Amino acid sequence: MARPGKEKTSKKKTVKKNKRETTLKWDKLDNTAQLFPVIAREGMSNVYRVSVVLKEDIDGTALQLALEKVLPHFDIFKMTMKNGLFWHYFEENKRPAPRVVEESEYPCLFINQYENNHYHFRMSYYKNRINLEVFHAITDGNGALNFLKEITYQYIRLKHPELVGKVKDSLATETSLDAEDSYLSNYKKKEKKTYKTERAVIMKGEKLAANQLAITHGQVPIAEIKAAAKAYGVTINQYIVAVYTWAIYKSYLNGKQSSKPITTCVPVNLRPYFESDTNKNFFVVVSAVFKPTEETYTFEQVLEIVTSSLKDQITKENLEKLFSYNVSNEMNTLLRAIPLFLKNIAMKQVYNASAKANTTTVTNLGIIKTSEPYSEYIERFQAILSMSKGQNMKMTVLSYEDKLTMTFSAGIMLLNVQKTFFRKLTEDGINVTIDTNGVYYE
Repeated sequence: MARPGKEKTSKKKTVKKNKRETTLKWDKLDNTAQLFPVIAREGMSNVYRVSVVLKEDIDGTALQLALEKVLPHFDIFKMTMKNGLFWHYFEENKRPAPRVVEESEYPCLFINQYENNHYHFRMSYYKNRINLEVFHAITDGNGALNFLKEITYQYIRLKHPELVGKVKDSLATETSLDAEDSYLSNYKKKEKKTYKTERAVIMKGEKLAANQLAITHGQVPIAEIKAAAKAYGVTINQYIVAVYTWAIYKSYLNGKQSSKPITTCVPVNLRPYFESDTNKNFFVVVSAVFKPTEETYTFEQVLEIVTSSLKDQITKENLEKLFSYNVSNEMNTLLRAIPLFLKNIAMKQVYNASAKANTTTVTNLGIIKTSEPYSEYIERFQAILSMSKGQNMKMTVLSYEDKLTMTFSAGIMLLNVQKTFFRKLTEDGINVTIDTNGVYYE
């Protein structure tokens, strides 16, 4: 089946089943999503987790009901993926919602759609935490949080009958159901890509067992990290990326020179720049690059280099250029006519080459806001990234109310980087609360 055109809405086709007609919606993958089904496999799942921690233990039965009530509203989560002649595409999944289970495995495992009612997300819970794990082809972290918050609201209503009459049993007014492909709607023809990349430092170490992830959460008061960043004259995000770079430089490279740079991927949410509210993927990745060519660097020097690197890239004009270049390849008539199996081979080769240019990732999901009266039942949010080729450690950042949570995920036995990172925060006057899943201490 050929890939659909530029239409923003879901499409429909009619198929015959048991001698009666059934109407199925279908939709194309957005520009970013096209890569993930090509490279996803066991050990490199391209699945991430967003979680909400409540102030009470979770009732699995009620959570299942909450999911079943909310899922019909979110088209992008109701899809299953199919292989067309030229492209992968989504088709409406009319099977029952995935089963909510009590967590018993490590986070971000590969999602086999055939073992998951053909869905590309899963839900679990542990004590007072609700986990939503999503295959990145569906959406990015912002789209997943939109879905998770709505399920959480519905769950709280089910568990607290005293709210009946105080709130409507419907989606929150601020919840977006937009399924626009914002890459296409904001695409502008641009000149070809001119920037170059080079092989980066790759953090190596003893690999953890298959599908095992070491998780370290660090929680800090927003007021304190904001004050520390302000004292250096930078934003919170610039400060965090610089401290992480500094930790790799000091702990992994032992403060020595390197012919390769420490290159940190920093995904940028495009929605605020282009007035989008889509639930699909809508981000690009810029890189914070620090190449230690001198014998010694101070933290301030690393901070200046990293901050300058990010400032130069995070402008609306440059972000538009980055994703427009990617979309231009998608719209190329010759490339579109290439069969899917050949596209898959080419995309894998491009991905494998580009993966060598990245050391790690820091993704900041920003400030998370919740509606009243649900906020009084919610303690915090968390996020976890799975590993990818060449990146054996990653970090997520998000804020809720007066706390900011930073989460390291790692697939190797390497703890010094995390220790150096949190030690630097403490030296800068920031109180840090740390908890882990215990992998490093088993």
